[in-house]
Amino acid sequence: MSLSQGRAYLAIPGPSVIPDVVLQAMHRASPNIYEGELHDLTHSLIPDLKAVARTDENVAIYIGNGHAAWEAALVNALSPGDSVLVLATGRFCIGWGEMAARLGVDVQTINFGEASPIDLPQVAAALTADDGHRIKAILAVHVDTSTSVKNDIPGLRKALDAAQHPALLMVDCIASLGCDRFEMDGWGVDVMVSGCQKGLMTPAGMSFVWYNAKADAVRGACNTAYWDWQPRTDPEMYFQYFDGTAPTHHLYGLRTALDLIKAEGLDHVFDRHETLAKAIWAAFEAWSTTGDIHLNIADRGHRSHAVTSVGMASPDGDRLRQWCEKTCGLTLGIGLGRSPSDAYFRVGHMGHVNAHMIMGALGAIQSGLIALDIPHGSGGLDAAAVVIAAG
Repeated sequence: MSLSQGRAYLAIPGPSVIPDVVLQAMHRASPNIYEGELHDLTHSLIPDLKAVARTDENVAIYIGNGHAAWEAALVNALSPGDSVLVLATGRFCIGWGEMAARLGVDVQTINFGEASPIDLPQVAAALTADDGHRIKAILAVHVDTSTSVKNDIPGLRKALDAAQHPALLMVDCIASLGCDRFEMDGWGVDVMVSGCQKGLMTPAGMSFVWYNAKADAVRGACNTAYWDWQPRTDPEMYFQYFDGTAPTHHLYGLRTALDLIKAEGLDHVFDRHETLAKAIWAAFEAWSTTGDIHLNIADRGHRSHAVTSVGMASPDGDRLRQWCEKTCGLTLGIGLGRSPSDAYFRVGHMGHVNAHMIMGALGAIQSGLIALDIPHGSGGLDAAAVVIAAG
């Protein structure tokens, strides 16, 4: 029997749940793009986009998904023939490196697997060995959406500084921005990319590149007119923010989403995500005492507060996902980039989520475990409730 009637819950790691007020802000006629309200609104986004990244540096807006931001960062910071060091902890940093290779960049990859964070001593050794400083940039992902690992970005900066290496530190925060604590300036990040559809709670379609003066001084020869971040950062005319027509309705939605973050307070946003993530971990840790259920990242210190990857016996990951969606209206993320993919699923808990949404999702998952006779330990919902009660 299907009990999925009513509002569905999209608990995937992006696009995330969109607040009703964001949708309402977008539900309007197209504005005048040449002057007036839209211009003022766009100008107002810039300081708030900097604030959510904790930076006083520059931000450029692109009409495109996170892959667009990847390419924009690469073509501005690198030239064909440059070398980059890719620190892979899942599918997404590998993908960023593949894009760099197609732009003529020499890509060196250290792959740390699908269940472990970046190993900083290995990075330090690679930087020390590069005594000619051929490596022009390090590409790392703060949170890899496919594995749910959270990497130590301040540790990477310390490794670069200890080796006295001038490479740019370039970080993908597409999954983590506005969910996991991130400090661009405080952590010494030179280039950071993200998108609007996860912690920023806006429908997919815009992405961003934040960059500092060091990165801007490099100005790679790969640069093209459309991807050039300088006109988008310091436009002489309004259209240069977007190299053409503005993504009008996305801008209205993003303005409202950033207002929600400001009203809550960014530190509280981080704390809320941490508490809800710990409730999810507590439930799965209880369920994992029997059978094959396990959290992909064993070390709590390296688990994301935005997404949780879970493994179990094949094909139970897909069976559980499909049951939850068809019976309960709960959509979970696929085992993206994992092998076997049907043994994994992911729970997205980013952006516009609260305690009752998380407890409801966990209740649906536990119902699925029972209905499908998947071996699991008891007390998952109680364990999560204890975390929520403690706040």
